[in-house]
Amino acid sequence: MTPRSDSAPDRFTLELIKGALNAARAEMEALVARTAMSPFIREKKDYFTAFLNPKGELVVSTSLTLAGNLVDAILDEYPAQTMRAGDLYWYNDCYGTRGAVSHLPDMAFVMPVFHEGRLIAFAEAWGHLWDVGGSVPGSISPFATSVFQEGIMIPPVRVMREGVENEEVVRILTRNSRFPDMLRGDLKAIMAACRLGVRRLTETVERHGVDAVEAAFEAMITETEQALRARIADRIPDGEHAFRDRIDSDAVTDRSYFVDTVLRKTNGSLEIDFSASDRQAQGPINFVMDDSVPKFMLGLWMCMEQPGIGMNGGFERAVETVTTRPGTLVAPRFPAPLGLRSHTMIRVTTSLFGAIAQATGGKASAAPSVYVLYYLRGRNADGSEPLCIEGLSVGFGARTFADGIDAVYYVAQENYPIEFAEMEFGVEIEAFRIHRDSGGAGRWRGGCGIVRDVRVLSDEAVIGMRIDNCRQPAFGVNGGMSGRPGRVVVNPDGPDPRELATMSDGNRLCKGDLVRIVTPGGGGWGAPVDRPADDVLSDVLDGFVSEAAAARDYGVVLAGDEVDQAATEASRAAMARPGKMFHRGGYYDAPDDRLDSGAGA
Repeated sequence: MTPRSDSAPDRFTLELIKGALNAARAEMEALVARTAMSPFIREKKDYFTAFLNPKGELVVSTSLTLAGNLVDAILDEYPAQTMRAGDLYWYNDCYGTRGAVSHLPDMAFVMPVFHEGRLIAFAEAWGHLWDVGGSVPGSISPFATSVFQEGIMIPPVRVMREGVENEEVVRILTRNSRFPDMLRGDLKAIMAACRLGVRRLTETVERHGVDAVEAAFEAMITETEQALRARIADRIPDGEHAFRDRIDSDAVTDRSYFVDTVLRKTNGSLEIDFSASDRQAQGPINFVMDDSVPKFMLGLWMCMEQPGIGMNGGFERAVETVTTRPGTLVAPRFPAPLGLRSHTMIRVTTSLFGAIAQATGGKASAAPSVYVLYYLRGRNADGSEPLCIEGLSVGFGARTFADGIDAVYYVAQENYPIEFAEMEFGVEIEAFRIHRDSGGAGRWRGGCGIVRDVRVLSDEAVIGMRIDNCRQPAFGVNGGMSGRPGRVVVNPDGPDPRELATMSDGNRLCKGDLVRIVTPGGGGWGAPVDRPADDVLSDVLDGFVSEAAAARDYGVVLAGDEVDQAATEASRAAMARPGKMFHRGGYYDAPDDRLDSGAGA
């Protein structure tokens, strides 16, 4: 096909190229979803696809990516001039790639795109694989104290040369997995997605010309950079704005850990400083944080109201400096364990939101809870060993303009359907409902968590749990209340209920045991007495808020299915309006409010 133009694109052509790239990325995702074999990828959608420019800057991606520069570590081993069309590169080494991936189950694949022998881009895909070795099935244990216990580490390697697969490398990985056939199927799906991305980008170049496509890359990144710079200039004043949020524990020890964020703006230049964060943990909550992560979080929040602004390398360009200190939670030293790094990653986000709230007088979202995982490892008399790894939804923090999202598992992923979980894992899901009253009260209510009852059908079973925000609930902002914590109880309705530690592993279960997993909610925003009484009534009727909590937290008194207007007015007049910006604890007078709001060790 003859290119229509080799000049920089006008706005119309730019939008056509942008649309083609987003369509290609979505098609790559669809290929992974329809051909992968493991539940985490096939059902939970724990994978990402993207296009990057030759420098490794993100051009087009999903709504959220946790990766940094996916290309630099590859170029360290394989210079660009040695690459050829049809090559494919692969890794999961978190430390060796400086946080391009952040725990070992995430396998990244990157494929160069050439035009007439010239490197013009990279297509990328990665996914969370079901088992990559390590000390336990599923590779992630709350009790890990070294990254070597969490699976095999793959440094950047060339797994395909000019379209020919290096089967020896694949065999090494699959031999280290307890589920080699499933793993091989996932690898094939992700590699195929990269090849599809190369093909679609090549077609776009043939349609519009290589100069137009390269200029479109730069225009998209520049557009995002300018949008974020404008928002920073408009919304964040000069000075220091600090906040600290805490993690319940690292599972191995009982102490809590904190992430400390300082926004420091001087003459329009912004630094995000994490250097005062807590020391690295003995347990696996450490997070090798690439500088791009807080930049993307800031950009997504500040530019969410601007249509057409994509998440790409422009966010990285707009924030001049991210500072960390070696040996801390966000810059751990090898070989600190990383499997539960999401606890710290979410605290990077929440402490960043807290610092934004400090800078803007409360105009930032309340904190979300960290998504929940449990690991049910069974053993049957016939020798089979079923493995269930299920992520469960929580409540997200209220926004400045809307309630928090209820019952959401992460941002870009999904819960298992009950029918799938029962068929795949040999369990029975006997309840799946909203955790009522778990969303923090506020003018905008925090999102609610869920309750999931899981009946064990294996002859023997061991369960590992990962629930956070129980000792340190998701904080509320601008007068909003914190979310409510979660818990795990075995046989809750039986004569001898047993509560499990929310960060634990090795809990033994018997056939027929019922495990009730209750997940926490997100923080509220704004004073609860400012929430319209009719909205509180709707929450009660829909099962998100109890009648008792409506009266206690919101001052809304109900008479059947209606609001008792006179009693509500009297109740609200007697309620004290909260005076503090942030709230964590049971109620406004909670004596164990542990929220910090400032820098320091």
